[in-house]
Amino acid sequence: MEQNRTSEADAEPSLAYLNEEFLDSDEARPLRIIAEYLQPLHAFSRHRVHDTIVFFGSARIREDGPLGRYYSEARELARLITEWSKGLESPAHRFIVCTGGGGGIMEAANCGASDAGGRSIGLNIGLPHEQRPNDCVTRHLSFEFHYFFMRKLWFAHLARAIVVFPGGFGSLDELFEILTLAQTQKLDRPMLILLYGSSFWNEIVNFQALVRQELISREDLELIRFVDSPSEALEVLQAGLEAEMEGVTPAFAKSNTSLRRSAGVRQYPVPRVTDATIR
Repeated sequence: MEQNRTSEADAEPSLAYLNEEFLDSDEARPLRIIAEYLQPLHAFSRHRVHDTIVFFGSARIREDGPLGRYYSEARELARLITEWSKGLESPAHRFIVCTGGGGGIMEAANCGASDAGGRSIGLNIGLPHEQRPNDCVTRHLSFEFHYFFMRKLWFAHLARAIVVFPGGFGSLDELFEILTLAQTQKLDRPMLILLYGSSFWNEIVNFQALVRQELISREDLELIRFVDSPSEALEVLQAGLEAEMEGVTPAFAKSNTSLRRSAGVRQYPVPRVTDATIR
C-alpha cells in the first residue's frame, strides 16, 4: 500500500516552469532564449544601468605577453572612462564599461573600472576553452549566456560606443557585426566605433582595399576611428557622446524600421561624431 502511494506521488505533474527536463528540451528553446533577454533587462533596470561603452579584444592577451601593452592600456582606458562617467550628473549610471566577462582584454577593462571604484558588466558565455568569468566584474552585473546572438544583442543595444582592441575570430566577428549595424543603421542611434592600435588593425584588415574593390564606400570608413593611446581614446569618446540622458533606463536601442528609400533603393546615412565636448 505504501509503495502505491509513493508511486502516485511521483506521478503528480510538476509546474512546467519548474520542470528542468522540459526546460532543457528542444521544445523549450524559445523560453531559454527569452530568459537570456529578460534576466539582463531585469538586472539593468534594477541597478539603474542606462548605457555602456563596450570593450572587445582577445582573451589570450596577457599583461606579461608580447601584446601586453594592450592589456595595460585597456585597463587604463577603462579606469579613465569610469572616472569620467562617475563625475556625470545623472539619476542613472552612464557609460558603464561592458565586456565579454572573460580574460585578457576583457579582464583588463573590468579591472580598470574596478580600479576607479566603479561597476562594470560581464556578458560571459560558456566555451570549451578560454572563457571563464574574471574576478573584476561586478557580481550583480555578471551574466552567463548560452546563445551567442542573445549575448550580442546586449552588447549592441545598450552601447553608445565600442572600443576594439587586438583580437582573433571572436573580436573580428563582434567588430564586423557592429559595423554592419552601423552601416545599415538598423539601430535608431549612432554608435562610436574605435579601433585601438592603428598599426595592428591596418595590418589585419585592409579597409582601403575594400574601398578600391568597391565593396564598401569611402564614406563607410567614417564609421571607424583609429586611436593609439588611452588619452586619445578618451578624448574621442568625450567629444562624441552626449551627456544628456534620453528615454528610460536602461536605454535599449530600438531597431530602425523606417529606413529612407529613394527610387526603391535604401540609403544609409552615416552617423558622424559631434563637436560637443563633455568634461
